[in-house]
Amino acid sequence: MITSFSIANSGPIVKAQGQRLGQLNLIIGENSCGKTWLLKSLYCVMRTQEEFGRGQDNREFHDVLSDKLYWTFQSQPLGDMVRRGKSNRLRVAVTMDDHSVLDFSFGQDTSKQVKPDINTLPERTDNSVFLPPKEVLSLWNVILRSALQNREFGYDSTYSDLVLALQNQPQRGRNYDGFSKSRKQLEQMYQGKVTFENNEWLYKQGNSRYSIHSTAEGIKKIAVLDTLLGNRFLTPGSVVFVDEPESALHPTAIVQLIDILALLAAQGMQIFMATHSYYVVKKLLLIAKQQQLPIPCFLSDNKGAWQQSCLLADGLPDTEIINESVRLFDQEFEGIGG
Repeated sequence: MITSFSIANSGPIVKAQGQRLGQLNLIIGENSCGKTWLLKSLYCVMRTQEEFGRGQDNREFHDVLSDKLYWTFQSQPLGDMVRRGKSNRLRVAVTMDDHSVLDFSFGQDTSKQVKPDINTLPERTDNSVFLPPKEVLSLWNVILRSALQNREFGYDSTYSDLVLALQNQPQRGRNYDGFSKSRKQLEQMYQGKVTFENNEWLYKQGNSRYSIHSTAEGIKKIAVLDTLLGNRFLTPGSVVFVDEPESALHPTAIVQLIDILALLAAQGMQIFMATHSYYVVKKLLLIAKQQQLPIPCFLSDNKGAWQQSCLLADGLPDTEIINESVRLFDQEFEGIGG
């Protein structure tokens, strides 16, 4: 579990710090403020730790880290990731379980090699995953061909890693209790099942079968999480990064999905969500109060500085996402009163 992080001079981020992180963590911001960049930075650390030393992969840790940064941010050279400014250096420091640390930095002249300044991370057998706003099932073969076969920029590592994870076959036997309940709720949401058969994804509803290309975006998004639970790629120790969970879902489905993510967090998963949806923030506020969870909330200012603004258990954060919803509510009642 990530317990703290510090990021500086990285793309749109001037600085970002998080301490005393929880099982559920919320990142709120407008478009282009660096929400996705922040999630990807943390994802790169987790996947580097997980990929290093697995199987017959004999790469050094710094090679795995450099490759993950390169293919996730698709920056050539890597120095282009560094925020513009004289003598600026990008720095990322992440602490796991309050004691293991990965700390690395590099400047604008860095080409492709990044070596950690500090690395005390142990081997890790759990898997982390990044769930992007766009669905991947209808484009899985295009993503793999572009990213892994042709080795071209376009679909970054968050997409190719996810597609590879989805290829794992469902495992038989009893799943974790919380996961079984989550899967039932997910399948109820889209009233069917999505399967990978004969090298293609299909949506099954009763005796009917549909091409994944003619299936609704929301169904495909929910099916991705269901598949990762069914094939055991995700375990209680996983870290899940969800970019815009509200994307392609109607309000009822958004609320249901947040309930399921909270259930998974209660089973041990750590979840980071980036959003600009009032529904997501409000639902997490209710969960925080009902379950007495802190749920750290991170906001950015207009200069690229991120800070831990509040704990949702204490109330809604001061953000335009909330303020605009209140203004619309007030305008409605002013109109009725007039």
